[in-house]
Amino acid sequence: MIELSPDQAARAVASTGSFVPEPPGPAALAPHIIVRGGAGRWWADRLATPRALAVRSADHCLLRGDPRVLDPLLLAPLDGTYVDAPDRFLPLLGAAFRRLTPWERMVYVLSEASPELSESPVLPTGLTVRELGPADASAILGAGSDLDWIAAPWGGPHRLLAGGHAWGAFDAQRRLLALAATYFLGSRYADLGVATLQSHRRLGLARGCVAGLCRDLGARGVTPTWTAGRSNTASRGLAWTSGFRLHRELVHYYVDTPVAAETSGAMLLPDVPRHSRTAGSPVEPAGETP
Repeated sequence: MIELSPDQAARAVASTGSFVPEPPGPAALAPHIIVRGGAGRWWADRLATPRALAVRSADHCLLRGDPRVLDPLLLAPLDGTYVDAPDRFLPLLGAAFRRLTPWERMVYVLSEASPELSESPVLPTGLTVRELGPADASAILGAGSDLDWIAAPWGGPHRLLAGGHAWGAFDAQRRLLALAATYFLGSRYADLGVATLQSHRRLGLARGCVAGLCRDLGARGVTPTWTAGRSNTASRGLAWTSGFRLHRELVHYYVDTPVAAETSGAMLLPDVPRHSRTAGSPVEPAGETP
């Protein structure tokens, strides 16, 4: 594959129409980079009239086009990602990586007539929920890996707060306890990232952050979406109580370790994501407990 510059990627996307129309969910990754200036990398099988495209942001990847024109040995840059691709790409991925781990996910879309957005949860004394601005980047960094992973598709908290949208919950010492943000901000949809510090879960903080963020996005004409692993019942429950309703189900594949030239296939493992931010728990945009 040939890596594309931002301008080359924009022309390739426009010429192929591979990411149009933009569906709800993680596919917002493509316009997140092209339109919104998010962090990521693009590849194609060739510069002129590409027949296959790949795009990566953080640990997520989209593959579109004709897999027959791609050399499996050149897919190494996609190592360590969750791949969203049509089923026709599975033989190619199987030839390119030692293992494929399927991950069943559920895409929720915010209901147009959601009363939950107008309902603010009662917060414990001393805790507040508000929109974040550029000066709050240090608060995200100070929260560490429990929260700052949400900024990865932007290239860090400063770029998230400059180009995206975020709401957070703070204590009296201005310590960030929960965060809801635009993980992938597309043209029509925004797939959310939501996280709460372990010590402050089940206090309504995440729900308050999500409500504020969704109101902001709605005012800008962007529809919020929420993607959660099928087994992540806490995330799915928070999505439901926040006014999101199931739109579709999909399967992503975690690709693990590029194969050597002589390897001809891959093992297909059970639905247990291997790559994780914490043991046994994959990084997923809206993948935290409330």
